[in-house]
This record gives sequence, structure tokens and C-alpha cells, in this order.
Amino acid sequence: MDAGPDGADLAGTGLDGTGLIETVAGRPRDARIDSAVLDAAAELVVEVGYRRLTMAAIADRAATTKTALYRRWSGKAELVHDVVFAQMTRLPPSSGEMESDLRSMVDAARDLFARPVTRVALPGLIADMSADPALAARVHAGFAEVFGGVRERLVVAVERGEVHPDVDPDRLIEVVGGSAMLHILLLRDQEFDDAWAERLVAIVLHGVMR
Repeated sequence: MDAGPDGADLAGTGLDGTGLIETVAGRPRDARIDSAVLDAAAELVVEVGYRRLTMAAIADRAATTKTALYRRWSGKAELVHDVVFAQMTRLPPSSGEMESDLRSMVDAARDLFARPVTRVALPGLIADMSADPALAARVHAGFAEVFGGVRERLVVAVERGEVHPDVDPDRLIEVVGGSAMLHILLLRDQEFDDAWAERLVAIVLHGVMR
């Protein structure tokens, strides 16, 4: 069996049973390496913290090389971004009803920000994004599908008379995602629970005025 440039066999399959080989800059790429690196980074962030995390330590935990990492990611911040936000690049499947979809979005945001790796990595990642416009642009681009999906669902909900026509999908995402983010940044010792999610859904659905 042939071996790839990272020392991995080139006949691997993914978690869904599909082949993982892709060509990047003319070189074979085995995404089993990607998976091992992402798992290693997630473990190490929780163990040592974002600031102390190094590409060398990740490569060692993933049983690969720093060269393999840098062929895939520009650096630690980009790699950790993929660890933290990969699950939020798509919306949960639509139920066909905006209220139910909103509850699913709140639950998905809570689940993302409640993860130990997110809680530990987010402050440092935000700082790096502030200092690196390219990284910030990458993060924003990664959420493009989510923003577009919310917009499409709102259009349908407006047509059905479920939602006010002036609701801004971008602001809706900011309310849901921003609430979850602030919760872990400011109330780090408090766990997310169903009551938190229900209260946020109630505020979005009904507002705060009588």
C-alpha cells in the first residue's frame, strides 16, 4: 500500500465511509491526518490552555509532523478556529416552522459554547482574531452558509406570516450566538441549561415590551 507525504496510507476512508484523499497544491492529502490533528488540538487546548498550546505539541499528540500541520493550517489560531467552529458552519435541519428552528439554533449555539474546548479557547482566539484581519475574515467566511441559511428561512417565515418582515437575519444570529458567547466569557462558572435556552428563545420570540 502506498504511503502519503505525511507517512499515512493513501487508501483511507472517512467517518462516513468515503475516501479521504484530496490533492492540495499537487500533493496527496490524507484527511485522517486532519482528523487526528483536530482531535489532538481539542484535547490539548483543554489540558494546557490556548496560550500554552503549540503546533509542536499538537503534531506530537497526533503522531505527525509540524510540516504536515503547516501544509493544512497557517498557524495555531487557524487550526483552533477549525476545532471550535467547524460544527457551526451549517444550521440544524429545518423543521418547517420558524419557532422550532429558532429553538434548534439556540440549542446548537449553547452546545457549541458549552464545550470545554470552546470555553478554554475562545478568549485567546478572539484576541488573535482582533490582531489578524485575515483570520477574522476566515471566521466570518466560515459562517457564510449559516447566515445565508437563516436568511432563507426568514424569507419563508415572512411569507407564511410567522415573522415580522423587518427582522434582520444577521442581527438574529448576533443575538443567539452573541448571547451564548457572552455567557461563557462573563459567567464562566455557570453551566448552560434548558432554562437558559428557553429564556433566550422567549426573549427573541416575544421581545421585552408588554
